[in-house]
Amino acid sequence: MRLDFVLNSSDRGDKHTITLPERSEIPYKDKWETTDIFPSDQEWENTFKTVAAMIPELGEFQNKIGESANNLLNFLNLREEIYELLGKLYLYAGLRNDEDSTVPKYQAFKDRANSLRAQFQEKTAFYQPEILAIPKNKLISFLKEYSELSIYRHHFEDIQRVKDHVLPLEQETLLAMSGEMGGGAYNIFSMFNNADIKFPTIKDEQNQDVEVTKGRFQKFMESPNRRVREDAFMALYQTYSNWTNTLAATLSTAIKRNIFYSRARKYEKALQAALYDDNIPQEIYENVINSVKNNLLPLHKYMKLRRKILDVDELKPWDLHVPLVSKVKFDIPYEESVEYLLEAFEPLGGGYLDILKNSFNSGWIDVFENKGKRSGAYSWSVHGVHPFVLLNYNNMLHDLFTLAHEMGHAMHSYYTQKSQPIIYSGYTIFVAEVASTLNEALLRNHLLKTTTDKMTKLYLLSDYADHIRGTIYNQTLFAELEKIIHETVENGEALTAEYLDKLTGDLYSRYLGPDFSPHPLLKINWCRVPHFYYNFYVYQYVTGFSAAASLSQKILTGDTSARDAYIDFLSKGSSNYSVDLLMDAGVDMSKPEPIEAATELFDDILNDIEALIN
Repeated sequence: MRLDFVLNSSDRGDKHTITLPERSEIPYKDKWETTDIFPSDQEWENTFKTVAAMIPELGEFQNKIGESANNLLNFLNLREEIYELLGKLYLYAGLRNDEDSTVPKYQAFKDRANSLRAQFQEKTAFYQPEILAIPKNKLISFLKEYSELSIYRHHFEDIQRVKDHVLPLEQETLLAMSGEMGGGAYNIFSMFNNADIKFPTIKDEQNQDVEVTKGRFQKFMESPNRRVREDAFMALYQTYSNWTNTLAATLSTAIKRNIFYSRARKYEKALQAALYDDNIPQEIYENVINSVKNNLLPLHKYMKLRRKILDVDELKPWDLHVPLVSKVKFDIPYEESVEYLLEAFEPLGGGYLDILKNSFNSGWIDVFENKGKRSGAYSWSVHGVHPFVLLNYNNMLHDLFTLAHEMGHAMHSYYTQKSQPIIYSGYTIFVAEVASTLNEALLRNHLLKTTTDKMTKLYLLSDYADHIRGTIYNQTLFAELEKIIHETVENGEALTAEYLDKLTGDLYSRYLGPDFSPHPLLKINWCRVPHFYYNFYVYQYVTGFSAAASLSQKILTGDTSARDAYIDFLSKGSSNYSVDLLMDAGVDMSKPEPIEAATELFDDILNDIEALIN
């Protein structure tokens, strides 16, 4: 298919109000099929009663699962039966609530499912401590005695792996009791950042007074009017600058929380503790930072190119998000987006395409916006039923890529749940974005290959470059900052606003290079990033993108072994550790090569942009 576009044009003059349709007005074919979970609300109620009656049975196994292989197997079978039904209860309630939040019945369903899940967690809390209490030799004998237990070998090994960091019951109880206080710093920041902070008004492109909000800020940053962009930047950052001492104290408290828990559990560093649950070596985190720091020249080249295209004497922070090509507007009906994906994903093979085709016609996807529907997009899957995808499709290029992204998650879940027992039917955050990002890479490649219009191709390339800059370089800058501030506190030093300002300013200057002219207010950007409260999270954006880029480039060469290894990766779920799963797929994230390949791809895109504008 050819990617069509139209130039932006003025309004036609026919003024009328367009309202959202009611849920009942959405065509059946464009709605997800929740009857695949439960055929009726009454069946949901019946299952709820069944699960509520089953949960107390779990408590009968307390202090007994280490007595015999039979007890252990029976407990696991019961736990998984309940877990699957609970997942379906919560999925059904969540989907029905999200499709129309004005229906109070399904909000009540969600609340009841949450309550039931809490009961389940309470009744199974004894499981991990009792597994840890079973001598290793005895646990191995259980596996030999019952072949049905053999699938749990990796699961048991994973529990045993953290044994040195599990404390005596009394201490574990104290740590659990501190959990609400531990979340205090983020809760305070979130309340301030989302509810209390207010920004002044600015003049928009039509010289109208408009209040700056965080939601409008990004739109202002993409305005072709440079005065609007600068005014919005100053309005937002000057407001935050009045609160940097308070926000430094809040962030410092969050960092101290991470360090407290890491030391309480006998880890050497907070970084080691944050990575340990997923068994991610610290070297991988450090490899992300070092590999990107050693490949900053493409980013400096990008800044120089952006300054040239925007034709500004100095490239300022408010010049970093405006699209380099602003005259292209896409109009892609949903049916065409489906065709784009089927064409773009041909390199993944006929088996993948057959499942994808079926998903578009089998009630997986809720396509269009309606009154009361949740905003945004997601993929949601539980064991025992096909994945579900929420969209709010509106014919934009962004919507096409959102569909590709969410179907990546959905296909990952489908393959995993088809191939793995329920114990391994999920996957970690470290690998979660690989399938979704790989789908985006294949789609971009297809659009660039089939698009003949120069402006459209330039738009796609510049959008891709912006995406890589935001994912690879910006998130690595954040990851380095996060590592440094933890080490600072671990060394007994204070996180003052002045210290954080200087550190952030130095990092931006080093990363963005000589063609970027930082404004003094940019150095306070540390104070408004919620991810700094997530405990070493952002590096996974870099690893996920790099792994996906590496895999997609191999697949696009027609390497069937690379394709088959990728499909096998989708099928593995959490049956092995994340790093090993990617290694088996052909990507070693402990080495610089995958990240270097992503920076080389960035450089190639910049060369293509230069060729088109010269």
